Amino acid sequence: MVPGISHRYSMVKRYGRIIDVLVSNGFGYFVDKMGLWSMGSVRSRVKDRFGREKEIDTRPERARKVLEELGPTYVKFGQLLSMREDLIPLKYAQEFTKLQNDVPPFPFEDVKAVLKSELGRDIPELFSDFDEKPVAAASIGQVHKARLHSGEDVVVKIQRPGIRRIIEADLDIMYSLAGFAQQHIEEIKLYNPVAVVDELSRSIHSEMDYTQEARNIEHFLNNFEKDPVIIIPRVYNDYSSDRVLTLEYIEGVKCNKFENLANENLDREKLATNVSEAFMKQVFEHGFFHADLHSGNIFALEDNKIALLDFGMAGHLSEDMRGLLIDALIAITNGDSTQYIEVMRDLGVADEKLDVRSFKADYDHFLFKYYGRTLDQVDATEVSSEMLSLLRKHQIKVPPNVALLFKGVMTVSGFAMQMVPDFNVTEIAEPYARKFMKKRFSPRNIAKNSSKNLWYVSRLLSRAPLQLSHILEVAEKGYLNLKFEHEGTDRLLSEISVASNRLAFSLIISAIIVGSSLVIQTGMEPQMWGVPLFGLFGFFAAGIFGMGLIIYIIRTGSL
Repeated sequence: MVPGISHRYSMVKRYGRIIDVLVSNGFGYFVDKMGLWSMGSVRSRVKDRFGREKEIDTRPERARKVLEELGPTYVKFGQLLSMREDLIPLKYAQEFTKLQNDVPPFPFEDVKAVLKSELGRDIPELFSDFDEKPVAAASIGQVHKARLHSGEDVVVKIQRPGIRRIIEADLDIMYSLAGFAQQHIEEIKLYNPVAVVDELSRSIHSEMDYTQEARNIEHFLNNFEKDPVIIIPRVYNDYSSDRVLTLEYIEGVKCNKFENLANENLDREKLATNVSEAFMKQVFEHGFFHADLHSGNIFALEDNKIALLDFGMAGHLSEDMRGLLIDALIAITNGDSTQYIEVMRDLGVADEKLDVRSFKADYDHFLFKYYGRTLDQVDATEVSSEMLSLLRKHQIKVPPNVALLFKGVMTVSGFAMQMVPDFNVTEIAEPYARKFMKKRFSPRNIAKNSSKNLWYVSRLLSRAPLQLSHILEVAEKGYLNLKFEHEGTDRLLSEISVASNRLAFSLIISAIIVGSSLVIQTGMEPQMWGVPLFGLFGFFAAGIFGMGLIIYIIRTGSL
């Protein structure tokens, strides 16, 4: 089969699979709203209209099942949405945190093939010992324990063969569906689904590039080089590539194995404190943080030291961004809604469409709960969740790095409360926040910022006369144009176009029928069964075209 045709066929087949999964989980209305019935199977349409089973699961549960059934790209999409409470309702975000990423391991023959392809040597040349059974397997890759010829124990993370091709195809479909939804479903347009898929694409491409994860690890390793409590595994670059990552093996107790923690006499409160302090250092001092510090990604070592694992999800915060987030926290604790709105504008998440009066009323109600409290009296998880719900209500979109920070805060808080139920992460954050504020408002820093701002002002003043002159010159010549953009007309134009095409097709069919009738009346040769052959052919063609039009109308559900 020709490659282009084969690709289109597989894409159509994948669309059909997506539609069938949506329908089988009770989301046929979504398919109908987007006008995608023509790409689904007859079985799915029949099931949606006549054979739908009684829905027992909640809608968020069914949405999670849809993502799990569709495979790794959609699971990653759900995991991304689980930390975007500013985009989706809380009950969906909470349900998507349950998405399972565990899949059966791929064969050892494929492991050998990937290592040979990526590192240029067979396993015996690379390692003195290599465990054929993986210690963990996920949708993107799996991990094996091994030993180098130099004697060091390592773990080798190997990417699943063919996963990139599958993910690229799924991303193409996601972009198509997101664009279609943005065009046809008004309530979805507000959340810019294409931008969400862009964010997923960046995230999943970063996760598939093991060299990026290696760079993240090196960054963390440098930041915690002198820290006696935090252990970061070493990267073996000579045994790594963009599809293979070899790391130092660390012996410890996974923090989700609570019985093992007790058997090793490890202090759960101390572990919670150490992990929380490590996260606050990353946010306030380093500006580079691990966003997925759940109990499965943390090892407890002797003397309550901790080792951090899985660095695929990391976020970066500039010093200016950290300052704005501190300003937002100060505005919350001081009950100053005006200051908070200004911080939102500086962050670029509040635009001119924001209904400031309505937002301020809701925000003042939110602040009433926290006004006058010190930082150590504020539950970080509760504040983050309520704030994201408020932003979602007013359709304020949070930048990806800030959303990742919210995710990191809630994950660390969840880990700490697993260790100690009444643990408050904000108490750990307070001294780091105060230290950052002290540094920010030091005379040296103020002088530095003033000097920088003075340069911006002088540059603006020097350029303003020339720019103003250009504007006035263009206006004087009558070339100053105003651009008007009509919103909400795309679907109307599309429906008018479809209706026009159907009408034109119907007229053509009618013309063929009338023409064939006239031919039959002439009695012209050649004939079949005493009827002119051209007339019979015309009626036959009109019948085929008419049936095609009827089938298309029924399949699209628009009679």
